[in-house]
Amino acid sequence: MEKLRGKWVEVQGYKHDGRMHRIWDSTYVIDETDEYVVVSSKKVKVIEHDFRIWYTKEPAIMVFFKDKWWNIIAMFKKAGITYYVNLASPFIIDKQKIKYIDYDLDIKKYPNQEIRLIDVKEYGYHRKKYGYGDEIDKILRYNINQIKKKMVNKEFPFNDEKIKEYYKQFEEETKKKGDYENKDWILQWRKYYFFRN
Repeated sequence: MEKLRGKWVEVQGYKHDGRMHRIWDSTYVIDETDEYVVVSSKKVKVIEHDFRIWYTKEPAIMVFFKDKWWNIIAMFKKAGITYYVNLASPFIIDKQKIKYIDYDLDIKKYPNQEIRLIDVKEYGYHRKKYGYGDEIDKILRYNINQIKKKMVNKEFPFNDEKIKEYYKQFEEETKKKGDYENKDWILQWRKYYFFRN
């Protein structure tokens, strides 16, 4: 498998039918193991399926797993770290891009430790529209319980200190390389045909 450590990569989320869902234009890989890849970003450009473009407000750490049906975004908000979990397929790496399929259901853990399952109606609608099978439904429901347990126990990746450590590492490494915040120039040419790849 292609090694990504220390590289700037694009993150691409798809829907079950292969349609592009969302692109994070440029994120920096700060850790890569046999089980997961960790990337970080600050004020990164996000491109939606309908071509809307916006920029993230908070610094964030994203963790993608090679054998788990979910990934996370840990966002540094004023009140503390908020964890946003996407129920999704394990990721693949293709031409220096991290790719996965988004399955609608999300779980949020707030700084006050509240845990909330969201987008349940959206999941029900898309399950019918895209034809998610019973096997996928069982996998996702099983993972919801596992994720909540990890959140309560503050197991990786739901550990604030580890997430802060990763972000500090990101700042140190990118400052040394002289390529800190916005890396739009790396993928500037893709704006003309990013949906073709």
